[in-house]
Amino acid sequence: MSLSAFASLPDDARLWLLALACPTETSALALDLEALLGRWRHKGIQYMGAWTLLEHRIIAIAEPTLAAQPSGCAIDGMLRGVSQIVARLGMALEDPQAVLVRLEKGIQAIRRSELESRLAEGTLDGSTPVLDLALLTLGDLRQGKLERPLAATWIGKKYLRPVSSAI
Repeated sequence: MSLSAFASLPDDARLWLLALACPTETSALALDLEALLGRWRHKGIQYMGAWTLLEHRIIAIAEPTLAAQPSGCAIDGMLRGVSQIVARLGMALEDPQAVLVRLEKGIQAIRRSELESRLAEGTLDGSTPVLDLALLTLGDLRQGKLERPLAATWIGKKYLRPVSSAI
């Protein structure tokens, strides 16, 4: 996972992670996302965002100013712009409520309503890698917090039952 696009940004830079429904190449998004971030302004503030594509599926955008001086309007404008670019390119974003997991076939999105049945049938278990798109800072991404075992996430806390030992 290359984070070189973020080399000049501090660890506390605000981070957004958006999953594409299907894998793609960085080159398919590059011109449009560079243009969007290049014109990212709100109320006279020029934002200094950078982006990269992780796992051929996850658009990662980081920006340092918004960590200390958040602007909901600026963030909404950027996210709306990304959604418009993705749609214009004939792509789609995953449902933000979906859970991304790494399985043998690659990264897959699982609807939350399917989690319990997938665990019961054994498609998912406590060791299944889950990608956490709710990370808030670039530092979290740099520290490898994007991917964790299912048992260490809210899913594990909600659905995995502790094994009781017989005495």
